[in-house]
Amino acid sequence: PLKVAADSFKRYNPKVTINLEAAGSVECARKITDLNRKCDLFFSSDYKVIKQLLETGHADFFIPFASNRMVLAYSSKSKFASTIDSLNWPTILLRPDIFYGRSDPNTDPCGYRTVLVLQLAEKYYNRKGLADSLLAKDNRFIRPKEVDLLALLEASAIDYLFIYESVVKQHGLSYITLPDSVNLGNPSLANHYSTAKINIRGINPGDSVSITGEPIVYAFTIPNNAPNPSLAVRFAQYFLSDTGGMRIVTQMGQQSLIPFDKSDCGIIPDDFSAFSSESHDR
Repeated sequence: PLKVAADSFKRYNPKVTINLEAAGSVECARKITDLNRKCDLFFSSDYKVIKQLLETGHADFFIPFASNRMVLAYSSKSKFASTIDSLNWPTILLRPDIFYGRSDPNTDPCGYRTVLVLQLAEKYYNRKGLADSLLAKDNRFIRPKEVDLLALLEASAIDYLFIYESVVKQHGLSYITLPDSVNLGNPSLANHYSTAKINIRGINPGDSVSITGEPIVYAFTIPNNAPNPSLAVRFAQYFLSDTGGMRIVTQMGQQSLIPFDKSDCGIIPDDFSAFSSESHDR
């Protein structure tokens, strides 16, 4: 959605150049914190990447804009494609002749969300040891970000992969819908999701950051050292508008969170107050 939104913005602003750099959200955050890289806007598939890694002097706020849910994707060439379902997928993934992929928890939110999903699945299906067994399997197919796995699926190097529902829809793949108690997509199950936890690498060597399960929320921020903050605000306003970016986001399979609840989002600039639920409630 971000590339489509950027292309759309450029049609209205032909003199603007937008350079997109894609990587796992955690990896991108570390480019700012560790390598002192500068960017005008930082988009993350998990708001906590901004809150825990960037709101340490690198950014003062984040704006949540969309939600999603985790699914298990496969292709017509995947083994057991005709029989896998929302009940038997753990058994099928554990088979030695089945290979599945996931992204790296230390670089990509989809990666640590996969770990959380497996922990929740262990409880849901009442299968002690399920998460550890699956996490110990097929580690050679771990990749830096979730979209890197699509080529492996296309080449039949793997049979299944954990990924976001919106990405699957954009690529026309088949997928198993995971139970709400597992897929991190139901806001009413936030307390249940919080029973799953994982530690990932922190900002400094030897540090770790604790990630607790919760409903999936995408967010963005404008870093404090953005080279073009005024232009960043213009693009962000377009992105949040019903006729701009949010129309594209919903068309591509995500659920809009605009107007957003700004109660825990830091110091929100006045430029974005019109997109908050507080403004809409007046």
